[in-house]
Amino acid sequence: MSKERTLSRDITATQIPSGDKQTLAAGTKIFLHQTLGGSFTVQTDFGLYRIDGADGDAIGESVADHRVHTETLEGGAPNPEAIWDQLKKVYDPEIPVNIVDLGLVYTMDVEKIDPAADAVPDAPPAYKVSVAITLTAPGCGMGPAIAEDAKSKILLVPGVSDAEVRITWEPPWNQSMISEEGKMKLGLI
Repeated sequence: MSKERTLSRDITATQIPSGDKQTLAAGTKIFLHQTLGGSFTVQTDFGLYRIDGADGDAIGESVADHRVHTETLEGGAPNPEAIWDQLKKVYDPEIPVNIVDLGLVYTMDVEKIDPAADAVPDAPPAYKVSVAITLTAPGCGMGPAIAEDAKSKILLVPGVSDAEVRITWEPPWNQSMISEEGKMKLGLI
């Protein structure tokens, strides 16, 4: 699917696998490799990058609508289903199956954050989402890029004020953790 493109404007992209943010300048030649989860995986002369769907116009693609169409729960808490839906939009740049169906998400917790002493009176409650993920192999270098993508997508859910995505190796991942849908996409069944 690799398509050659030229950036029409400067954009901020996430370097793969480090997860570092870098500016790619207008006029940079890129090869578009993957368009899953509302983001684009591209290759430049400087390496691989993930471009946010909001910058799709810079590479001649449709701009992804990142709004999360859901209401908060009572008390302003984020809807857990919306968080899971966002996690299903996160892909390993090398595998065409989302991290939920790959079985890489181990836990997702939502907790109310105690307001700071200097908090604005009558401010809505704040909530933090903590997610534990793993990778398909301990040597996989994509962890920082995947974690950064997951965090940015979680922060789009109404009611989420903060997000943390940590990588764990316990228990070790294996193919039996892949969902039936994921196995079908990978041709394992």
